[in-house]
Amino acid sequence: MLNKKSFSWELYNESPIVGIVRGVSMDVMRDVAKAYLKAGLHTIEITMNTSAATEIISNLRNEFQSLNVGAGTVCNMEDYNRAVEAGAQFIVTPIIDEEVIKTAVAQEVPIFPGAYSPTEIYRAWHLGASAVKIFPATQLGVQFIKDISAPLNNIKLLPTGGVSLENIKSFFEAGAVGVGMGSSLFDKKLMEKRDFEGLADHFEKVRMEVKES
Repeated sequence: MLNKKSFSWELYNESPIVGIVRGVSMDVMRDVAKAYLKAGLHTIEITMNTSAATEIISNLRNEFQSLNVGAGTVCNMEDYNRAVEAGAQFIVTPIIDEEVIKTAVAQEVPIFPGAYSPTEIYRAWHLGASAVKIFPATQLGVQFIKDISAPLNNIKLLPTGGVSLENIKSFFEAGAVGVGMGSSLFDKKLMEKRDFEGLADHFEKVRMEVKES
């Protein structure tokens, strides 16, 4: 297991965006991470269904000390153990797996489990989630976050899916404590062109929307 430098809530709270990376190679990831930090973002999630995910997590941990590096699409204990051994500082799941959540809580690894209905959201929080990933938020939208936040106002919500530069501010105004962003944050065209300066500018625009909310 790598040096267990724990997740920095301070860095996360500066820019409460979890960038979700799926299917990106390490050589591209290195430049993406530099652009990410340059723009003032700090929390990045490598999905476990990315080729060489554990290697990428380990490399990012070693090379970028001011990055919170986590593992996403963790669906079972096998994924969880591989992610933590690789040095993942936080865990994100698309579903509720009680064993995974309880293990993360016991090992003091922040965990953001995916939930959809009010019952699932409450259950995930009750099991000890650091925040509950509302997934997929695409179908539910900002109004759902507002509606959920009224009766379940003590639960930290992290909508993921469907969050974009255009609507990110409204999710925070509705009561979200953070958001997860994938393809809308990691612009495919800019990455294909290796335009990492353009990517950093895009990251910065997204971050400023949160700062102003």
